[in-house]
Amino acid sequence: MSILRAMYAGVSGLTAESGALGVVGDNVANTNTIGFKQSRAVFADVLGGAMGGNGSGSGVRMTRTQQIFAQGALLTTGQGTDVALSGDGFFCVNGTVDGQNGTFYTRAGQLSMRNDGALVTTEGLAVQGYASDGNGGFSTSVSKLQLPSTPIPPKTTTSMKVAANLDASATTPAGAWDPQNPSATSNLATSMTVYDSLGNGHAVDVYFRKNSAGSWDYHMLAQGADVAGGTAGTNVEIGTGTLNFGTDGSLLNTTTTTPATASFNGATAGQAIALDFGTPTTAGGTGLDGLTQFGAPSSISAQSQNGYASGSLTGVHIGSDGVISGSYTNGQTLAAGQLAIAKFRSNDGLGRAGHNLWTATRESGDAALGSVGTGGRAALVGGSLEQSNVDVTQQFVELIAHQRAFQANSKTITTADQMLQELMTIKQ
Repeated sequence: MSILRAMYAGVSGLTAESGALGVVGDNVANTNTIGFKQSRAVFADVLGGAMGGNGSGSGVRMTRTQQIFAQGALLTTGQGTDVALSGDGFFCVNGTVDGQNGTFYTRAGQLSMRNDGALVTTEGLAVQGYASDGNGGFSTSVSKLQLPSTPIPPKTTTSMKVAANLDASATTPAGAWDPQNPSATSNLATSMTVYDSLGNGHAVDVYFRKNSAGSWDYHMLAQGADVAGGTAGTNVEIGTGTLNFGTDGSLLNTTTTTPATASFNGATAGQAIALDFGTPTTAGGTGLDGLTQFGAPSSISAQSQNGYASGSLTGVHIGSDGVISGSYTNGQTLAAGQLAIAKFRSNDGLGRAGHNLWTATRESGDAALGSVGTGGRAALVGGSLEQSNVDVTQQFVELIAHQRAFQANSKTITTADQMLQELMTIKQ
């Protein structure tokens, strides 16, 4: 009977609109949820008869809730462990959620470091990525990212590098070279702190003394109190050599007279320290990338050494390339790993797991993991978070539309009821 069909169609409309209001309500409730993706209700009509053109309309049903993975606005926070994805992809995390253990995916980049050094989400799930191999590269397999929770060991100084100009017009100091009176018997000096096998720092001075036109000597001195067998208050010469320059001021060659070797107190004996004064022309270099001899005042332009003391972790930073680095009290910044970004064939097929998480399903396909910005994966913005992509204004309009539709469907039911009452009075 058509009147009854209309009534049932109205009931189906009430049910469908109620479900749609639930979807809109969920969107509005998550307006401020970081990384949240809004959903929309998808409707389909229902046929009350057989297919093939003889069926008649029998109402509506909400077939599914479709997720909308549009990009959310980025909010700058300045927090070193906050990261936002700009583009397609998800952070990969692992742990237990509501009793279910496994791998989950999220767009919420509110990360922090646990007391054991592991990088985790606000739910305590371990962030996955490619661990550092210790040689400037990263592992090819995915695991949890973890920074050392104990102090990093010291690194012994094995090389020193000096870039300077030695004045071509300088005169040879009066008197022979005297390691106990180095300033008066040299033309230029510099000092660097080098580190022994225990991470203790020691001052090592390098003095340059002109011999003749185009020829200079260098002398490396350590303090006697620091060196095994040395005497406090005296200098110990630990390395010497000769530098030769061409008529264009370039470094021709370096001759080592005494290889730089030091045995610091309590540390490994015979610590060798290589001196880098640039690439001489005789070795195929330009002779201009380190020491030079031009007609300008002698001066040091740059110097460095490759050792450091032990250090404790003071902070964590995530770069735009997804590399997670730890800052240490010894001034070092060491990479701990690189974030893994998951990409799916169908984001719409992902299953919502709550807690700002999704799970892979048959419809979404398996996760394809890779580094930031590769294979169509999102770019990373450090110190920022992706806000919810819910447009509250649009959702309010949706609320009004569904409310009106709900009222209209209820009117269909009341109208059909009135018609049935009229029909029942015909007999009277």
